[in-house]
Amino acid sequence: MTATLAAPPVVAEPRPTPRRTVGWEYPALATLLITTTVAYLCNLSANGWANAFYSAAVQAGSVSWKAFFFGSSDAANSITVDKPPASLWLMELSVRAFGLNSWSILVPEVLLGVAGVTLVWATVRGTFGPGAGLLAGLTLAVTPIAAMMFRFNNPDALLVFLMIAAAWAMLRAVEDGRWRWLALTGALIGLGFLTKQLQVLLVVPALALTYLVAGPPKLGTRIAQLFAAGATMLLAAGWWLLTVELWPASSRPWIGGSHENSILELTLGYNGLGRLNGNERGSVGPGGDLPPGGNGMWGSTGITRMFEPAQGGQIAWLIPAALVALIVGILVRGRAARTDRQRAALILWGSWLLVTGLVFSFMAGIFHQYYTVALAPAIAALVGAGAVSLWRERHRIAMRLAMALAVGLSTATAWMLLSRSPEWQPWLRWTVLIVGVLATISVLFPAPRKLAVVSALAVAYTGLAGPVAYAVDTIATPHAGGMPSAGPNVAMRGHRPPWGEGMNGMGGRAGRAPGQPGGGAPTGGSAESMPMPGGQTPAGRPQGAMPGGQQARQGAGQPPGMPGGRAGDGGRGGGFGGLLGAEEPSAQLVSLLEQNSGSYTWVAAAIGSNSAAGVQLATELPVMPVGGFNGSDPSPTLEQFKQYAAEGKIHYFIGGGRGPGSSESSISARIAQWVRENFTAVEVDSVTLYDLTAIH
Repeated sequence: MTATLAAPPVVAEPRPTPRRTVGWEYPALATLLITTTVAYLCNLSANGWANAFYSAAVQAGSVSWKAFFFGSSDAANSITVDKPPASLWLMELSVRAFGLNSWSILVPEVLLGVAGVTLVWATVRGTFGPGAGLLAGLTLAVTPIAAMMFRFNNPDALLVFLMIAAAWAMLRAVEDGRWRWLALTGALIGLGFLTKQLQVLLVVPALALTYLVAGPPKLGTRIAQLFAAGATMLLAAGWWLLTVELWPASSRPWIGGSHENSILELTLGYNGLGRLNGNERGSVGPGGDLPPGGNGMWGSTGITRMFEPAQGGQIAWLIPAALVALIVGILVRGRAARTDRQRAALILWGSWLLVTGLVFSFMAGIFHQYYTVALAPAIAALVGAGAVSLWRERHRIAMRLAMALAVGLSTATAWMLLSRSPEWQPWLRWTVLIVGVLATISVLFPAPRKLAVVSALAVAYTGLAGPVAYAVDTIATPHAGGMPSAGPNVAMRGHRPPWGEGMNGMGGRAGRAPGQPGGGAPTGGSAESMPMPGGQTPAGRPQGAMPGGQQARQGAGQPPGMPGGRAGDGGRGGGFGGLLGAEEPSAQLVSLLEQNSGSYTWVAAAIGSNSAAGVQLATELPVMPVGGFNGSDPSPTLEQFKQYAAEGKIHYFIGGGRGPGSSESSISARIAQWVRENFTAVEVDSVTLYDLTAIH
């Protein structure tokens, strides 16, 4: 995982040959996988519901097969989450088998992470040998944002696994040119589409280019095979899309995140082109053109975006070394046969890194730092392949110069990233700097075997120490809410994240992001002064804390047992939950909602998905999220809500919430106003409730 290890492959036939097993390989692999599994499982339950928005959907799908198929937020199928449902399916099956709890939701994500590390090992090993494969797997395992997202319930864990699997299948196709590998590649990409829609397509150019250049058959056959892979991709994704589009809208849930109740609109708009150009209808914040310098709601755009404070500590540690590995490797393999497997692998991983990295760097719409986990497999593969290949050829001065460049760049990158949190492990950046400088010098000169081993260890420490420390900090710290990130808090130094300064990327250490209800104050200001979506402020609201004095980092969600602040309603009473996370309701509130629950389709309704999620997870009963995630989706309409209330389908309305995408003129705001005007408010543990069965 060390940047310095990121040297390019340089010999036509690595030693030992990729398919040959050496005695130490499988014990080392077992150690890597067992350690990764144990580390990822450690402290897992501290994350509680993690992203309660998805956990509520998992609960719904665990009791309703219809909710399972559509990805509904509630078992009564009022509205779906704003993604296709594939990432929920494994978790929902786990909850069906083991019951609803944090472990049954998050363990499948851990298993996807371990499976991803295994596939990276197998893929890199097949081309560059066992040492390269093990180093690539280790690099992925300790990448900070990977250690975060493979322990969290956002869709990215399954997405990244499917992308790795597609790369593995494509490189198998490069070996023998069989159609079945192309078909499998397309199917895996199609499943990736059902996980997070268009994001999976970022690796398609790399896959297609690799086979077009290096596939064994003639050009015409290669093109036909790629079209076949595309057809398989469409089939793997299209069956679900077509079913949803053809299903009568009156008997299925509203498509969350869309304004026309269309999965195609969601695909091409909010989750598609809108992410690139910023024109995202219903988004949680402004997108589109950024001011001079590009420092907008979601951070500045530009070629250095991956190295900025919000993203740098998540993924940037080994990017320079990976690029050195790519460039040197391509140059060294330049005269190899067209079907050369090592060059094909470099084209695949390098194109993956470049295309995905550039899109992330310049996209003007919603961008969260955890998206960068999609870069981790490519970086890991290039680092593993390059480091081992360069080390084998260190008798050549050109290779030693390349190695020194990779180590030196990794040292500088680690120093920069660690300097952003100078009070966190202050000794680490100095040891990395000192060891890195010595390692850079040492690889420039030939050395006897024993000294070479010391040099290799120094190189490994330089590249891996920072990421390992960040990963350990990530595992040791509870995380909850909608925008998780890895590692300690970092100084923004002029970069404006969405929720203020002094945070790790887009969220704070507190259970609520600074500026959110219950959140800590950003550096240089008070929480009360931080504007919130919808113009609210959290003045006078309590902060959320973890048991034992710990605080849930990153985002607004609270795992079970963690009280947090409550969203205001413009002075109209206490609410529940907020933009980025849910809260656990009190026992008194749960008991009230559970009374005669079988008589109602929804025991309650609330504005926004996270206002509803905490209640639904506590009661395990359907709670209607009015307006979907942001409170801005036009579902239900005011007329539909009135009808539901008249028919006695909704028991309570939870006041106080207002989604960030809603406004005073939005449908959800008009529903809330109608409820206030026609029903009597009661306070239950500071939460405002309206009994919709008792009109006044």
